[in-house]
Amino acid sequence: MKIIINNSSMQPIYEQIVTQIKSQIMDGNLKENEMLPSVRSLAKEIKVSALTVKKAYDALEDEGFVVTIHGKGSYVACASQDLMLEEKKKEVEAELENAIRKGKSCGMTSEDLEELFHIILEDWIC
Repeated sequence: MKIIINNSSMQPIYEQIVTQIKSQIMDGNLKENEMLPSVRSLAKEIKVSALTVKKAYDALEDEGFVVTIHGKGSYVACASQDLMLEEKKKEVEAELENAIRKGKSCGMTSEDLEELFHIILEDWIC
């Protein structure tokens, strides 16, 4: 499993780990029931604290992407299509929020943003 940590990122390291593992699960690079590296081995590999990796694994478990069996390790959970679809919807929402924020920061009004959204949407409908 390949995880790349960007130390200059504003995103906390555990969130970078969560994001990359979720992405690998959704892309099919990590399969259902596949064992993840142990907390210690991943921490050593990416040169971060084991507590940081543990926090990431706990977050993945809370979100339903990973199941941890005490004494045996962490495994990719059942790749539910509903869960994957919901995650993709959250990504779209975040990207739309970012686009709105950028538009507002350069002086676009809500009407400008809405008009632009509809223009772009029309290109996809045809």
